[in-house]
Amino acid sequence: MPDRPADRPATDPSDRAADRPGPRPSPDEVRAYYAARPSPLVAATGIVLDRDGRVLVLTPSYKADLELPGGTVEDTETPEEALARELAEELDLSVPVGRLLAVDSRRPGSLGRALIAHVHLVGPLSPEQAGALSFPDGEVATARWLAPEEAYAVLPARIAPRLRAGLAALYSGSLAHLVDGVPQPGSPAGLDPQRRTALEHAGSFDAASHRAARPKAITAASVLYTDAAGRILLVEPTYGKPGRWNLPGGGIDSDLGETPRAAARREVREELGLDLEPGRLLGVNWSHKPDYPARIRFLYDGGVLDPAALARIRLAPFELLRWRAVPAGELRALVKPSLRRQIEACLRARTEGTGALELHAGRPAGTARKRKKSQGGDDKGDDKGKR
Repeated sequence: MPDRPADRPATDPSDRAADRPGPRPSPDEVRAYYAARPSPLVAATGIVLDRDGRVLVLTPSYKADLELPGGTVEDTETPEEALARELAEELDLSVPVGRLLAVDSRRPGSLGRALIAHVHLVGPLSPEQAGALSFPDGEVATARWLAPEEAYAVLPARIAPRLRAGLAALYSGSLAHLVDGVPQPGSPAGLDPQRRTALEHAGSFDAASHRAARPKAITAASVLYTDAAGRILLVEPTYGKPGRWNLPGGGIDSDLGETPRAAARREVREELGLDLEPGRLLGVNWSHKPDYPARIRFLYDGGVLDPAALARIRLAPFELLRWRAVPAGELRALVKPSLRRQIEACLRARTEGTGALELHAGRPAGTARKRKKSQGGDDKGDDKGKR
């Protein structure tokens, strides 16, 4: 039975046994009591994306305002079940409902009931799925794919903020907490940076809200190995773009207290079957793409692997397809530009015996070029795996 407030009405049937002798309420009586209590309406909304990052916006047949897919949660449905039903009824679309992106609580409006809207990711849809959309129940007149900025401009004021905050949560890997469409202090996503800074300077955050609202970073550790001929050891992951190679390594389990050096050793052991202590730190790379968390990579010197060590390599079967040792001149065709610059900088640091380098997108700090937004994804695709 759900929790009830301390000041329950005397007519609460579940109190009978505690207040006076008598029979316990039947399940039907308890259900009837809770069914009669005022409660918020609950809705489920889908941010349906295609592979180009466009948003599906609907024109209903029964009103003028544009909408996002979704509807009211009915009877005993969960929000996820309700959204799946609405997608099937409205769009003849049967796909998994993705992760929760935002929750928006709205105060009572014309219906006299508060509303709690759960916003979920749906997709990205394949071109075939997007092309097969239809409107079987007649509630949708037309549907169109819009860039996010276009969708913000045409959606009603009560819906556009949910979309904006939901996409912010998607790209930052977090969740948005809204009230009447306004991101709340402490919301992990959706809070405007200028507003967050003003709240911080005003001392308006408690410790928990401050931790939640601060920008996050994704950390990884990699190891640079070469063979006796100076060729660089690369691995090809099972995920991401085919033919895109990487250094051995992966994400740091900082929630478990793992250090970058320990993560580098663990990842090499898991990926290559080699239990080798990493050498000195060659560099730390910081990369940033607008709207996404910053990515920080610690690069360690693995030294030179002799033929016996190379022969002991055993790849993690579900994570890596193959490994190879390549000359530095072949890196451009195999790895992302940022990683190529990181490897080249670390090879120089190893040869020259310099201290650990501070790199920004593979370039020494202070020399990084200002990149166009469309070029900001040197590390795009890393979200699919541990790197």
